[in-house]
Amino acid sequence: MPNIINRMVTAELADLLGDAEGLLFFNFSSLTMVQNEAVRIALAERGVSVRMVRNSLVRRLLAEKGVELDADAFKGNTAMVAAGAEGLIAAAKVLTDKDFKALRADGKLALKAAYFEGQVMGAAEAAALADLPDRDTVNAMLLGVISGPARGLATILNAVPSSVARVIQAKADKEGGAE
Repeated sequence: MPNIINRMVTAELADLLGDAEGLLFFNFSSLTMVQNEAVRIALAERGVSVRMVRNSLVRRLLAEKGVELDADAFKGNTAMVAAGAEGLIAAAKVLTDKDFKALRADGKLALKAAYFEGQVMGAAEAAALADLPDRDTVNAMLLGVISGPARGLATILNAVPSSVARVIQAKADKEGGAE
């Protein structure tokens, strides 16, 4: 019976790993039920789900894909987020958020490793994913870069007629005051 369950879990994890653009591994131990739910809800609000994984099983599945993570990534209880690029960045932002600072200080919640865009990352690099801008921020930055020159051109083109209008108004005011 356990062999059937192991095969089902292995097949499900293999599908999950195959569909994911990135993986984020973190320590998820010694949390109370309230803390556990708070972390899961915060991740779910960003469209990301957490999965507790068996270290040996994930290590074997990743090795089959040619991905070798640091041995420290699979010590203790390990939780995994498998998501697209935006989901992975959102998960890193949630896990490094100030709301969970106390959990990180107690060692109950800690990033262990990540696999993103073909790169294996350690704990520090995984935490650096939180500094990447999300899609909306990148779109706003791109819009600013594109609209900046157009805005400058519109300002310059508007300056010529408005300065002519001010000169004419000043001349009219001067002549009107002289009479």
